[in-house]
Amino acid sequence: MAHLLGGEALHIEFPTRTVFEGVTVGVSEGDRIGIVGRNGDGKSTLLSLLAQRIQPDSGRVTVRSGVRIGYLDQSDVLNDDHSVGYALVGDTPEYEWASNAKIRDIISGLVQDLDWDAPVNSLSGGQRRRVALAELLVGDWDVLMLDEPTNHLDVGAITWLAGHLKNRWPKSQGGLLTVTHDRWFLDEICTETWEVHDGVVEPFEGGYAAYILQRVERDRQAAAAEAKRQNLMRKELAWLRRGAPARTSKPKFRIEAANELINDVPPVRDTVKLSQMAVSRLGKDVVDIEDVSVSYPLPSGGEKPVLDHVTWLIAPGERTGILGVNGAGKSTLLGLVTGDVAPSSGRVKHGKTVRVATLTQQLDELKDIQNDRVSDVIGRKRTSYVADGKEMTPGQLLERLGFTNAQLSTPVRDLSGGQKRRLQLLLILLDEPNVLILDEPSNDLDTDMLAAMEDLLDTWPGTLLVVSHDRYLMERVTDQQFAVMDGSFRHMPGGIDQYLREQEQAESRDRGKPAPAPSSSSSSSSAPAPTRSGAEIRDAQKEMKAIDRKLTRLSESKKDLHEQMAAHDQSDYEGLADFGRRAQEIQDEIDELEMRWLELSDVVG
Repeated sequence: MAHLLGGEALHIEFPTRTVFEGVTVGVSEGDRIGIVGRNGDGKSTLLSLLAQRIQPDSGRVTVRSGVRIGYLDQSDVLNDDHSVGYALVGDTPEYEWASNAKIRDIISGLVQDLDWDAPVNSLSGGQRRRVALAELLVGDWDVLMLDEPTNHLDVGAITWLAGHLKNRWPKSQGGLLTVTHDRWFLDEICTETWEVHDGVVEPFEGGYAAYILQRVERDRQAAAAEAKRQNLMRKELAWLRRGAPARTSKPKFRIEAANELINDVPPVRDTVKLSQMAVSRLGKDVVDIEDVSVSYPLPSGGEKPVLDHVTWLIAPGERTGILGVNGAGKSTLLGLVTGDVAPSSGRVKHGKTVRVATLTQQLDELKDIQNDRVSDVIGRKRTSYVADGKEMTPGQLLERLGFTNAQLSTPVRDLSGGQKRRLQLLLILLDEPNVLILDEPSNDLDTDMLAAMEDLLDTWPGTLLVVSHDRYLMERVTDQQFAVMDGSFRHMPGGIDQYLREQEQAESRDRGKPAPAPSSSSSSSSAPAPTRSGAEIRDAQKEMKAIDRKLTRLSESKKDLHEQMAAHDQSDYEGLADFGRRAQEIQDEIDELEMRWLELSDVVG
């Protein structure tokens, strides 16, 4: 694969710390790279260095002649005086851009709900983000660098973006680098993951699931100081293999190796035990919403209906994810649960022992304690907290959520966005509510901290209601999903995939077009399995064994190739590119065989 760009011996430091010291990385045709790491470790800095937006203190960045790089900042650089249409296509005549299938698809996927003539300065933050992303994607680029591209996007837009990026270039062309905490997105589009930590960039093959597998193996062999993180990653891997059927249908790692690692790991949550604890804390009655409608008065007169005859009987220990486009009525529904919204008709009944708490997006709980030290804030709360049947001090909980001893004496105002988010969650849990509402809880958190938060929530025995555009988190911490659609509240037994299909069908009806039939990969899991004959099963078992042998040989060949690559002259880009091409050919063959293995496993049952 041809070399596109690279950084050699990159060193950069800021007044308070060294970010990178001697980092060498490269991007070749066909690379789809996800960049992960703790907040503040240098993910965005690495992207800026490779885009030549900032210069290293030493080392160099080389870009192949003629390579065009498109870059998406975390904050948009749109001109406030332009209209939405001008921001996207400039003064290009309509007949030209409208005849371009790629541009039509981008407009449909990201901004079709926006007024084409609306000035940019009239848009909300989320709308501006979508326009900025669409403006970038309309261009022709050899390399795309995206810094948190899923921010402010809903589940449907994120799914569309993943599909667009997978199909934007042929498999062996173009280069993509993305910094994101959206783990579903990473798994969907990336063939390689770079972990930025401690001044280095460590590469891993595959997307997020494959990265977790390799990182577990690395941590398993590390010193005792890494034991806590290892156990967390093993639990995360157990979730990936057991809890997400859609994800395991397209593995980027050896299934046998994953099973070997997790065969002694218990399920993510003991749902029976948690339900029993929830009943003892809550009683049988939580919140009953029965035949409720909600309407809001309009300034011009009349009323706007938001919810129409909704019924939702919330059970003790229930873990529910709530889906819906912006403005569908999710916040109104949660307002009924908290008691902040009164129904226009119908009945809402709250159990006598219910204590509801909401993790808001605005960090409201921290406004009055900005000048207090973290240790003082925690000291005014409970002296102990029970998690997973074990009594823990607030300090131990802080450590579990990634705080160091030094940070305990830090004023709340000086904490990073992610640290404030974790402190906010801890303060809410120490108040011991029995109904917890999470409103976009993944904001400002990196992938490690999201895993730590999810691990803590696994042991929480109350009722959990989650609103989030983070598909991975939604599937990870909830047991069922409902959607607010056209004023109704509907159960989605097929999960987020079912919601996306129904949303697409609704949009197609609105456009007067027939909706596309769902693909086999997203069909309902309730479809009956075909009956297989004994001969078919025996043939499948035989082929699976042959695939196992071939996968072992290919894995050994790939390992040998990587060792040769590591020993090769790193300044010989042409030679390295040849190694990369051969490695990719082997990986492609492994991917095909693993997919065939999965198809055969369905036959064997």
